[in-house]
Amino acid sequence: MKFCSECGQPVEFRVPEGDHFSRHVCSACATVHYRNPKVIVGCIPEWDDGRILMCRRNIEPRLGWWTFPAGFMELGETSGEGAARETLEEARAEVTIGKLFVVINAPSIGQVYLVHRARMLHPGHGPTPESSETRLMTEAEIPWTEIAFPTVYHSLRYYFEDRRGNTEGFHMLNLPHRTTLSPD
Repeated sequence: MKFCSECGQPVEFRVPEGDHFSRHVCSACATVHYRNPKVIVGCIPEWDDGRILMCRRNIEPRLGWWTFPAGFMELGETSGEGAARETLEEARAEVTIGKLFVVINAPSIGQVYLVHRARMLHPGHGPTPESSETRLMTEAEIPWTEIAFPTVYHSLRYYFEDRRGNTEGFHMLNLPHRTTLSPD
């Protein structure tokens, strides 16, 4: 950031008085500009037969890799509303959002993930500009070596673990640095 979004004057990168982190501070109006993590919201949509809805990404990053519906939360919406919107945008599927079950902190990329359980309202789904393919999958059909992001991989693992144990747990995970996926 070079200029203040409040007055247009140059900003300095320094620790403001009373703070402990360096921030962009306007040299003219003294506005402090905070850079905060982005919130990613998503859900794991399940159909009545137990299969879950997966999407093959039609956009970068990770074009062609698999994910569940997720994306940036918008101002003015709850995490559940955002997850439902992303499901409609990425898979043309309508869902009822259930409990929040995973929070993943990814500070190295400045993101926090909020993943909900969800039930599909009907079996309809399909490709969109964001997803080249959508598919209902059993756990055995999940392409574990083609999962787009570690956050998706870990969320799916928690989901199926809970389902096998007939529980609906809550999980929290910190990914302190960039990680790679492991099939185990």
